[in-house]
Amino acid sequence: MIANNRLEGAMSSYEVIARNHSSAHENRIHSDEVAQRYGFKGALVPGVAVYGHLTRPLAERFGRDFLGRCIATLRLIKPAYDGDRLRIHLSEDDGRHLAQCHNQDGTLLAVLRAHLPQELPQPATPLSLGKRAKRRGRVAIEWDAVRAGEPYPVWHWEITATENQRFCEQIADDLALYGAHAHPHAILSIANQALNREFVMPAWIHTASEVRHRQALRVGDSVAVRAVPLEKWRRKGHEFVRLYIDLHRDQALTTEIFHTAIFKVAA
Repeated sequence: MIANNRLEGAMSSYEVIARNHSSAHENRIHSDEVAQRYGFKGALVPGVAVYGHLTRPLAERFGRDFLGRCIATLRLIKPAYDGDRLRIHLSEDDGRHLAQCHNQDGTLLAVLRAHLPQELPQPATPLSLGKRAKRRGRVAIEWDAVRAGEPYPVWHWEITATENQRFCEQIADDLALYGAHAHPHAILSIANQALNREFVMPAWIHTASEVRHRQALRVGDSVAVRAVPLEKWRRKGHEFVRLYIDLHRDQALTTEIFHTAIFKVAA
């Protein structure tokens, strides 16, 4: 899957070939035809995959600590395309870590800011307000259907070895760490599912996320997943939503995700 996979120095630089593993996904922004209709040169590589690539040097350096005690903030700036040679560079300043993703032309595609604090902030509480989830089945995405503060039904994620290996293979990550632990690419993909489970969305674009890793998730875990829209807005013809998602294992909070996407792309 990769043409070159290289770490330099103290694991500060990493190269990998981007692959669009979602060409058959319901989200047709990962198809050439639809992506080109919106002005892109081809199908977009999923943002969750770019996030997975960005985490590689951090996981290499910090191991399980990165998976269990880290705040990671992702901003997706430009799309990655299938076959792009991605270079991930990790730098550090006063305990803050910055991973940057450039393509072969030197274009900055995404940044990931991360730090491993001694103590994580208190959990957010948007899902602890006693509101009941409305069960309605999947509906077509539209502005009025996205309701801030209305939680979605809880579902459970079984982290199997087969599924975790599939996520690793999608981004060509062979770290031994993921023989026992859930890959960050898999974890952030759960945030996408929060929308997919509720809505039929012909084309949408992941733009940013903040992931608070509180406890490392392991292969074999059964995780309860809850999600609620926090806000929605319009900008430059696009319609955005910001979600809050939390993951619990045996009633213990393991992960919080603030996830932003364009759910209706401007024509």
